[in-house]
Amino acid sequence: MRRVIVFDLPGGLASSLAITLDVLATANALAGRRRAVFDAVRLKIARAARFEFAADDIVIVPGLGTATAAALDDRLAEPAMRRAVRLLAAARAAGAVVAGSCAGTFLLAEAGLLDGRRATTTWWLASAFRRRFPAVELVPEQIVVADWPLATAGAAMAQMDLMLAVVAQFGGAALAEDCARYLLLDRRASQAPYMAITFMAGQDPQVARAESWLRRHVDREVTMDELAGAAGLAPRTFARRLKAVCGLSPVRFAQRIRLETAVTLLETTSLAVDEVARRVGYAEASTLRRLLRRDAGRAPSGLRRRGGQA
Repeated sequence: MRRVIVFDLPGGLASSLAITLDVLATANALAGRRRAVFDAVRLKIARAARFEFAADDIVIVPGLGTATAAALDDRLAEPAMRRAVRLLAAARAAGAVVAGSCAGTFLLAEAGLLDGRRATTTWWLASAFRRRFPAVELVPEQIVVADWPLATAGAAMAQMDLMLAVVAQFGGAALAEDCARYLLLDRRASQAPYMAITFMAGQDPQVARAESWLRRHVDREVTMDELAGAAGLAPRTFARRLKAVCGLSPVRFAQRIRLETAVTLLETTSLAVDEVARRVGYAEASTLRRLLRRDAGRAPSGLRRRGGQA
């Protein structure tokens, strides 16, 4: 049986902590008494100056419960958070597996555990994460990145996805599927459909200007030089700035804005797909269909609310 140390962080997300404990309890119940898989230990970080970790431990960091990037900076400076960072470093030094979700991933990165590795975090903190931890290969569109012996997950409710990944890795895929069915969970592969470009672009005034300009010209082809010019930057500088803020190339940035506009038109009008494609700068409706399936995981017909054409 694997010991699972669950960090109980002061001010942390109660739902994230509860999800962690519930999934572990469910896995044990479904596995049966003879082969209980996990021994959950709740570690109150506010009081834990030291803890003896073992090589076969699994350490789980739930969400921190912060609403803004500025609040997160203050949160990470708190004595309890610095204590958590030291404990995570000690856990990994002992050989333990470490996993965290949402803003909790910042604690793993603060401990230096994610340097040179792929990781994810909640999409709305992606630019703050990149600025703070440039040595981490961030893939915020993914819900879970399992780079064992480390694993990270995206937004707060992705704690469920993270825990199912832990159960699959250490209790078996069949047990994880049983847990998902018992808890009535859909398995999702990406948080990209929920990532709001306007929110991320708004964190940099020049990128925000480019975003606003592109939305006004979304019905025609634009060059990357035009887009950079709208931001008041040289093309290469704009591409670097855009990557740092949104994690996207200029081409993917333009595609995301066109797709957001298309989704709104499909959901709120009865325009034919050919017309929607034209209004967002695509000559062929097939291009729009392909990009919607790739990035939103849905066909145009699946976005209609009141039976419009598809």
